[in-house]
Amino acid sequence: MDYNILPNSDIKVSKICLGTMTWGRQNSQKEAFDQMNYSLERGINFFDTAELYPVPATPDKYAVTEQIIGNWFNETKKRDKVILATKIAGPGDYTAHIRKSGFKGDSIETALNSSLKRLNTDYIDLYQLHWPERITNTFGNRNYQYFNDSWEDNFEFILLKFKELIKSGKIRKIGLSNENPWGIMKFLEYSKKNLPKMVTIQNPYSLLNRLFEIGSSEICKREEVGLLAYSPLAFGILTGKYFNKNIPKNSRLDLFPRLKRYSNENSFKAASLYNDISKKYNISLTHLSLAFVNDRPFVTSNIIGATTIEQLKENIDSSNIKLTDEIISEINVISNRIPNPSP
Repeated sequence: MDYNILPNSDIKVSKICLGTMTWGRQNSQKEAFDQMNYSLERGINFFDTAELYPVPATPDKYAVTEQIIGNWFNETKKRDKVILATKIAGPGDYTAHIRKSGFKGDSIETALNSSLKRLNTDYIDLYQLHWPERITNTFGNRNYQYFNDSWEDNFEFILLKFKELIKSGKIRKIGLSNENPWGIMKFLEYSKKNLPKMVTIQNPYSLLNRLFEIGSSEICKREEVGLLAYSPLAFGILTGKYFNKNIPKNSRLDLFPRLKRYSNENSFKAASLYNDISKKYNISLTHLSLAFVNDRPFVTSNIIGATTIEQLKENIDSSNIKLTDEIISEINVISNRIPNPSP
């Protein structure tokens, strides 16, 4: 397993990060325990979760994933083996059951303290804003539309609150998620006022969605912010299991058909072309897709998720795959032909 350092820190994280958003809905606690045990054995030391999980978010399942991880810490006593990341949910209709105050007032501190209790720990290594308070392009919105909403600039307040929580020892580092270039730069601008710096951003990135490369990747390299890439397999489209209109029983698209962000016609067309490359070079489409993300110079860690140990093993094994310049060139030909079909 390869490791990187979280920017502006001394925290070493595995290049593959264990995602957890299926635990408590698609996966039982026992299955989640098995995944955490296996991942540690394979050298993964970085786990990512959120108070929102499992997904889809519903009141009856609120924060179950964090509870499962906390139970595992309590049983195994391996908190010191894990770099733990979690998130506070942003405002929205689908999170009204969590809170309606966004990041204002005592929301951040209250959310953090609740996560600490569920996770059976007294500190979080990386605490992230799950998405912005303002209405902007998140979760698959391709075109920009200006909304004259009631949002007020809250950047400085958020960083002041994080400064207090870092000083208290409850947080080590902070990061963003589902954020755009303007938001990244605003937080970086305010951090120059002797305030904490956002060291990571967790955004979607895959062969079917390379929009991060437009603007955000340059910010990450020049300003030392690391991408934690999520959905690197585009909800499983880049495993090939949905080819030929096949919907395996208990797969994500079978259980949650409304999650169609990645399953449009052009996405399947592009995925099929990438599959041709994988066959040509005798590697799986999964390995091709994950290895591409693993090796991008702006990626600090690649967040993988699995519902079975077999899937998890294949995902982790991608860390041993190095794509040649020739393969990358062929990937780029397809990307130019069908650019970003799944934003």
